[in-house]
Amino acid sequence: MQAFAALLDRLYYTHATNDKAAVLKAYLARTPDPDRGFAIGVIAGTVTFELFKRALVRDLVAERVDPVLFDLSYEYVGEMSETVAHIWPRNPHRTILNRLPPLHEAIHEFRSRSKPAIQEYLALLLDNMTPPERWALLKLGTSTLRIGMSARSVKHVLAEFGGVEVGEIEEVWHAQTPPYLDLFAWLEGRAPKPQAKDAVTFHPVMLAHAIDDAELAAITPDAFMAEWKYDGIRVQVVSTPAGKALFSRTGDDISGAFPDVLARVGFRGVLDGELIVREGDAIASFNHLQQRLNRKSPDPKLIAAYPGHVILYDALDIDGRDLRALPLTERKAEMARWFDATRPDGMELAAPLAFASPGDLQAFRAEAATLASPHIEGLMLKRLDSTYVAGRPKGLWYKWKRDPMLVDAVVMYAQRGTGRRSSFYSDYTFGLWHDGALSPIGKAYFGFTDEELKELDKWVRHHTVARFGPVREVEKALVFEVAFDAVHRSTRHKSGVALRFPRINRIRWDKPAREADELSALLKWVD
Repeated sequence: MQAFAALLDRLYYTHATNDKAAVLKAYLARTPDPDRGFAIGVIAGTVTFELFKRALVRDLVAERVDPVLFDLSYEYVGEMSETVAHIWPRNPHRTILNRLPPLHEAIHEFRSRSKPAIQEYLALLLDNMTPPERWALLKLGTSTLRIGMSARSVKHVLAEFGGVEVGEIEEVWHAQTPPYLDLFAWLEGRAPKPQAKDAVTFHPVMLAHAIDDAELAAITPDAFMAEWKYDGIRVQVVSTPAGKALFSRTGDDISGAFPDVLARVGFRGVLDGELIVREGDAIASFNHLQQRLNRKSPDPKLIAAYPGHVILYDALDIDGRDLRALPLTERKAEMARWFDATRPDGMELAAPLAFASPGDLQAFRAEAATLASPHIEGLMLKRLDSTYVAGRPKGLWYKWKRDPMLVDAVVMYAQRGTGRRSSFYSDYTFGLWHDGALSPIGKAYFGFTDEELKELDKWVRHHTVARFGPVREVEKALVFEVAFDAVHRSTRHKSGVALRFPRINRIRWDKPAREADELSALLKWVD
């Protein structure tokens, strides 16, 4: 645990991507199996450990610390693990450990013990740990650890560590599981490369760049194709002789949330598409899709009301034949022939958009922004000769999203952030006027610079009118220009609506709160 805690401490306070990579690579070089494999699994988000409940931590600290002191400290710090890590008192009667257990041993002990024994073991470790070590254990054990390194960054580190291309890591990554013993054996030259053939694994997806005006002029029909960019989620349908699964664009297995989609998969292949849900013959709102995404085992009534549907964009594999090295036109042709022959239920091919000039594309984008197309985010523009390359290669695929919708909303509440923002009020709830009062429409916690955050935090502290634990109610005096992609009706919110992907576009220090928008201005966009 000492080495793991030291790693997390360094990563947490290291901001540059290259510096984080150097820290992790050094850890991998000096740390034995299986600890390093569990560590990268935790950092990359491929494994979580619910070793004990947050309630148990609260019970333990309540036995040792005055509850008023703890509540005041928690309110100030804004994050439980960090609060407990620092407030945990020194126990003069503690059992002194000769050493802290290594990461894998601690995980095994928690997993194998009874509930009372877990409580005893947790208290023993916390008694013998420094604050950074306590923080690492508590974040690990409650599955709340976030370091700010993506799985993609971890793969780059592994590639550098083993002297291989990151694409090779991508090929085998999802066929491996923590602690990645076979992966490290290959990277260190002690074993051959792990095989992933026929395994039900995620294949790294090809991504697009946002297009700018200069690049738009080069989009011609002889070199590019255009398709709608639907407001669903990117998915990969994988079916092999070993089984089948549905993955998100980041490789998360979402099969449990969409058993209806997988039940209709009776073919062999790897297909790339957009997952939506239908309401009758129409595309349902993203809100209804999200209701299904948030359930591991959705209710049959919900499935029947909003069945999953996949709009197919591309094919990586058909009948065991890898198509990724073929140009897009050939992959599309192969997929069309396969589709005509199999006619898979609950799927359709994405239709190309015929265009002759950038002006035609401008017209399509304008159409996407109308109320008649509430479930289209914009356009996808793809080179006809592009092979399927993992990652975000330049010049091959572009996305051209419609402009976001904007409203001027009034800040109502502010809450402390987490991690590096735990000392700042960085999460804001805002609302619109309705019948002379403010009605909350959403929350946002990004869209501003670090300097603006400092100014906002100072404003919140000077304009607080009430406190509710880590939340402060503020004077109704500050206006945010809020950007969002869509709005839909919601019974969970008092205003009756919810925003899709809200973010702070601009801080309107100059605008009086009474001049912010009315709720009726938002309702005109409800899909």
